[in-house]
Amino acid sequence: DVSPTADSWEVEADDALLTPEDSNDADEEEAEQQEDGEITKKIPKKKPPRVEDTRSKKEHVNVVFIGHVDAGKSTIGGQIMSLTGMVDKRTLEKYEREVREKSRESWYLSWALDTNQEERDKGKTVEVGRAYFETEKKHFTILDAPGHKSFVPNMIGGAAQADLAVLVISARKGEFETGFDRGGQTREHAMLAKTAGVKHLVALVNKMDDPTVNWEERRYNECRDKILPYLKKLGFNPAKDLSFLPVSGQTGQGLLERVSEEICPWYRGPSFIQLIDELPSLNRKMDGPFIMPVVDKYKDMGTVVMGKVEAGTTRKTSTLLLMPNRSSVTVDQLWSDDIEVTSIGPGENVKVKLKGIEEEDVSPGFVLCDSQNPITTGRVFDAQVVILEHKSIICAGYSAVMHIHCAAEEITVKALICLVDKKSGDKSKTRPRFVKQDQVAIMRIECAGIICLEPFKNFPQMGRFTLRDENKTIAIGKVLKVIE
Repeated sequence: DVSPTADSWEVEADDALLTPEDSNDADEEEAEQQEDGEITKKIPKKKPPRVEDTRSKKEHVNVVFIGHVDAGKSTIGGQIMSLTGMVDKRTLEKYEREVREKSRESWYLSWALDTNQEERDKGKTVEVGRAYFETEKKHFTILDAPGHKSFVPNMIGGAAQADLAVLVISARKGEFETGFDRGGQTREHAMLAKTAGVKHLVALVNKMDDPTVNWEERRYNECRDKILPYLKKLGFNPAKDLSFLPVSGQTGQGLLERVSEEICPWYRGPSFIQLIDELPSLNRKMDGPFIMPVVDKYKDMGTVVMGKVEAGTTRKTSTLLLMPNRSSVTVDQLWSDDIEVTSIGPGENVKVKLKGIEEEDVSPGFVLCDSQNPITTGRVFDAQVVILEHKSIICAGYSAVMHIHCAAEEITVKALICLVDKKSGDKSKTRPRFVKQDQVAIMRIECAGIICLEPFKNFPQMGRFTLRDENKTIAIGKVLKVIE
């Protein structure tokens, strides 16, 4: 049932308006052999000693944790790392001691992901925390997104790198309501995840161990039934790409092991890790030119850029282009989730050390790509845009901030071309003078600077975007055509 939906932008289907699925039919596991005669680094003893790339063989899946502030995202992330043995007991005991001094007992698990002092003092995630864990079949990268309103741009950057989103909902009386009602972050986050192209959403109803909930089936169903219609409206389908689970991040129940029957006799489904381990394989573009949007950069005896490989493969010593500035760079070193490798492929969260460019000449949103087939760049493009929530009308001259893959750029609406009927997909014959909430329009957009982007139908990850204004997400859209 993984049939791809229509990928053109003249589709009648209602939910295809939001984000058509990508239809890539590349096989994940094609880790190619290296050409004979190339010398690679020493390979750990376990692998057969033939010449090959040092590169992880498991399927890479990027998981972003999203949801309202204090729903328990960092705690669940920390708990998973502790249960899968990625953080050792000693470190956690140290955190527990330090946390006790600040009388914040329940926070110690989140410190595994909230590493900077400000985050620990306030108990709020600001930057996207990263970590990873492995199961028998897969290698998971955890992206712990901030839940707070002010840090939504960071959260979008995290979601842009994810394949799988975990929406954490607090079941505690009062907390669920705050997170879900207007002004709470639950809806906005779910919507941004959908726009960012996340393939599957797992909704974790957390804090089931809370005294106000006590693993009560009624409360779990209430939380689920309240949020389900909204997720369906976004285009998630409970039969295919949406799952609900009851868990407790603090006690770890339901994460690695199933919830025990004494505590919770009514839920007999899989645990969270079982569920994500069993999800069908994601199709990746192995062949085709290399594309990696830059999420972040830093200096470390050279320029290091971070991001998720969207397509293609590359290896050490290859020459790539950094767009939109057309800088030619050489790959000096590669790390996939902090493990040094000689080649990288789609879906991996990587760090690349580059030769030939200064760190100050790189910005998030730049794209590392193949020198023969560089990515499209432009300043003016036509896009289909769905206005989600905006009090007033939008006409030509309106400006906002656009988030597209990892880039954030100021844009202005140059012209409105036509309205698109949500039900039938018909385009209006006349040019609209304005668009308002819940309408879909095709408009010409101009960016302040030149950015990297691709038409959505050629490469969905580089062609979908969100528009934000005054700290709210007002619209989502996809690039139809790059004009100049």
